[in-house]
Amino acid sequence: MAQPARFTFDLDLEPRSAAKRPAPAPVPSIPEDVVAQLIANAREEAYAEGLKAGEQNAASMAAQTIAAAAGTLATQSMESAKALDAARADHHQQAVELALSVGRKLALHLLARFPLTELEALIAECLPSLNGVPHLVIRCHPDLADAIRDTATAQMSHSGFTGRLVVMGDPEIRLGDGRLEWVDGGLVRDIADTARQVDHQIATYLAARASSQSKENGQ
Repeated sequence: MAQPARFTFDLDLEPRSAAKRPAPAPVPSIPEDVVAQLIANAREEAYAEGLKAGEQNAASMAAQTIAAAAGTLATQSMESAKALDAARADHHQQAVELALSVGRKLALHLLARFPLTELEALIAECLPSLNGVPHLVIRCHPDLADAIRDTATAQMSHSGFTGRLVVMGDPEIRLGDGRLEWVDGGLVRDIADTARQVDHQIATYLAARASSQSKENGQ
């Protein structure tokens, strides 16, 4: 019977192929101070890039804010200008209407105080041009008929009019108004009609002025 062989520790247990493999190269190591410097540099670059991006973003936001504010300011300025123009136009219209109202009241007051003045001026204006006219008819308020007859008779003596004079009191004619009539013509003094013409002229003027201002404002 064969005896078992005793184990000895001087035997090479590595495979032959492994024994021939070269030993691995040592892994190079980076010094800690170099790693720390690289990290610090990376942080500085990241901070600089972040700061630059933040500045650009802030500048863009500021530009947008300024543009929006400028637009708002322009809109508000335009609205203020329009409101100012409207206020000026309104004040101008009120001033014109006030002047017209004062003028109308003053005219009525003068007519009430001097009712003959307008008719006397009308007679003096037309008599010199009525040479050869056979007759002249003057219509006025009954309260003024006698005074108008005297005035017209006095003016006829140096105007050249030699026709017949007829003065008629008409209760439908207002005090201070009157009509002169002859064969082929006539003249009328009507304060109400004059007031309507003045009102029309004022309205036309205000409308033209408003249209001109609208064109200037580009509306």
